Amino acid sequence: MQKMKPILFQASRVAAVTFLAAVTGFGLQAQQPATIASTSTYATQAYPALNLQAALKTPINIFDTDTSSSSSSSSTDTTDAVAAERFTLGESLQPPPRRRYGRPRYTDNMHNADGSNKYAFIVGGGFTLPTGGTHNTLKTNYNVQGGIGRNFNKNFAVIAQFDWANFGIQTNTLNTLLATYNQLGATDQNGDSLTQLGGSSHVWSFTLNPTYYFMGGEKSGAYVVAGAGFYHKTANFTIPAVGEYCDPYYGCYEYQANQSIDKYTSNAFGVNGGIGFTYKPSRFGNQKLYAEARYVFVDNSPKPYSLGSATNNYFNAFPQNSARTTYIPITFGIRF
Repeated sequence: MQKMKPILFQASRVAAVTFLAAVTGFGLQAQQPATIASTSTYATQAYPALNLQAALKTPINIFDTDTSSSSSSSSTDTTDAVAAERFTLGESLQPPPRRRYGRPRYTDNMHNADGSNKYAFIVGGGFTLPTGGTHNTLKTNYNVQGGIGRNFNKNFAVIAQFDWANFGIQTNTLNTLLATYNQLGATDQNGDSLTQLGGSSHVWSFTLNPTYYFMGGEKSGAYVVAGAGFYHKTANFTIPAVGEYCDPYYGCYEYQANQSIDKYTSNAFGVNGGIGFTYKPSRFGNQKLYAEARYVFVDNSPKPYSLGSATNNYFNAFPQNSARTTYIPITFGIRF
């Protein structure tokens, strides 16, 4: 009987603990829906859904500390917009005082301070147009041009230039000269009178040419040029002839050639001036295609001619070579 008392006491304690645990679990389950509902209500009220699309449409003004008002005056909006525009990445990272940088200045031996090349080269060719009295004796032919110079900046350069302007002789002038030579007793290599006469004329020159570029862009540009220098003019007249060439292996053979029978030269001072246009094929290169037209005036001095005179012991059959010369060379080429 005494042994049964401890067992009953322990059993009563276990039953009491089990009863309290059951009551507590039932109470928690009864309170859980209300708690969840309360929590959901609180979350809905404290954390509303975010409208990201509306937020992105509205610029954020990081300088405006007053968020109590939803509207502001136009002057305030303008000030805020300017402030936001000035807040760029470069300015925010650059410590004061902030400076604005211009174009770079070059200091190497091949460029001027503004980035233009110090040295200029031109190569070109085209055709010549005799004008004025020159047109009466000479006719259109070809010309070539080359030069080297110094660019002082993007707008001004001085170029030393060599030009060769070639001309033909007008047909009526050749016919007149043919009759004159036959009258003077000129003969061909066989001793016969002349039946054909050919001829050509050219002017080569060395000039110094200041050039000013008054319009320029990434692709196209324009310039004016003026120059002065030394001009050498030559006229040469020929007749058909037969030449002979001998080779130690193949022997001798004959060939057709022109034999010069009369030649005139004249040296004079001359000037030129004109306008040109340039086109740059690539924005990354320095090469420019150009087309220009110039007017050339050569101050040749006419020479008197007479047969057997005290001043001249020759007969000048072509005094036009010593007359003033004017022509327009049209040239196409490349500048770099």
